Amino acid sequence: MIGQPKNAPTKTISAVDPPASLAASINPVTRAAISFEYASLRHNKHCPTGMYITPSAESILVWEAVLFVHKGYYAGSVLKFLVTFSDSYPHRLPAVRFLTDVFHPLVATQTGSFNLTARFRPWRPKEHHIHDVLHFVKVAFKEPTLDKLDEMDAVNKEAFKLRSYRDNKLSFTALAQQSSQLSQSPTVLYDAPSSKKSYSFRFAPTKREQVNEILEGLSIHTSSEGKQG
Repeated sequence: MIGQPKNAPTKTISAVDPPASLAASINPVTRAAISFEYASLRHNKHCPTGMYITPSAESILVWEAVLFVHKGYYAGSVLKFLVTFSDSYPHRLPAVRFLTDVFHPLVATQTGSFNLTARFRPWRPKEHHIHDVLHFVKVAFKEPTLDKLDEMDAVNKEAFKLRSYRDNKLSFTALAQQSSQLSQSPTVLYDAPSSKKSYSFRFAPTKREQVNEILEGLSIHTSSEGKQG
């Protein structure tokens, strides 16, 4: 599992290790490219802060991920999603699909599909990499990116219109915050997604004492502890 923590979450996370062997049916060029991309996420700033990723136990063509949103309209959201590669990667754009329901202009309401073409038009395999995709997923939840969205890229037209018109922004804010609260609800946060029962990331209720022990073990000090000192 690769992740770049910013503020450590208040829930513990566990993940299965990447599979030791890869399916022989996968194109060797694709397999090498994806393996290289995954290894490169360990480089400084390649994996966005607050995001955790691991290859699926079923196939290296599918990566399982979770994003913790710390600021903005979606602050507090815990968003589970998948990155799926085609067998012709890196020549074709990967696909991103949210498993957590989220009200967002670039996220299709029925399927959770995230519109990457808003940023990668066209996809350039020699220039674009998976870390570019992951960073776009993160910034898509920030106000500056939402401000620049074009209506033709919006797959959720209602979300786009509410975000675009000044008189409706309060409604957009309320629905975005509702998405955040829903993502933190026990049934959504603790249960495996209905469409991906083998999803690697598992969350469980954690007492404050356990959180403090984890943070201490990671040499992470919270701001409240700093104030007390």
